[in-house]
Amino acid sequence: MPPIEPLMPWQLGADYPRWSETLRDRSRVLIRPICAADAAEEREFIAALSPQSRRYRFLGEVHHPSGALIEQLTALDYVHDLAFAAVVHDGARERFVGVSRYSTSSDGTACECAVTVLDDWQHKGLGVILMTHLIDVARSRGIRRMWSMDSAENTAMSDLARFLGFERHQDPGDGAQVVHSLWL
Repeated sequence: MPPIEPLMPWQLGADYPRWSETLRDRSRVLIRPICAADAAEEREFIAALSPQSRRYRFLGEVHHPSGALIEQLTALDYVHDLAFAAVVHDGARERFVGVSRYSTSSDGTACECAVTVLDDWQHKGLGVILMTHLIDVARSRGIRRMWSMDSAENTAMSDLARFLGFERHQDPGDGAQVVHSLWL
């Protein structure tokens, strides 16, 4: 079976989900799909994360993301991989302030998920909003289970996961990590 080619924004169609959301502090964001044309925004988003947030997101040190990593995060097929960005306007361009994503298992019944929010945008409800949309889309596509691998030190992620109904289990292969799991 040939690989699925990544989609560009105009190929997603006008009916692809987009949401305008108001956060707890009354700031507004647009939640929209990420596509290959967003490589510069994704790179800038990762660079803007604090070292601790980058470590929590990638479970290791990522100072400067490689071109291959940026391509992996933005050149999505929207069949097996899905990502949403929370964007704000910064002058004439968009700036990512949060990202949620999932990647499905080979049989499409489960997916690994992740959510990351810029440090100065945390505690405004953005992580909940991003994950709620991601969960809703996964459920509508017939995915039955979502899971994430997280640092055991990441209490903010544990709190978010618990709030969303995820169960937490110690990673049997690495005591410094936990697995959050949600049955849809």
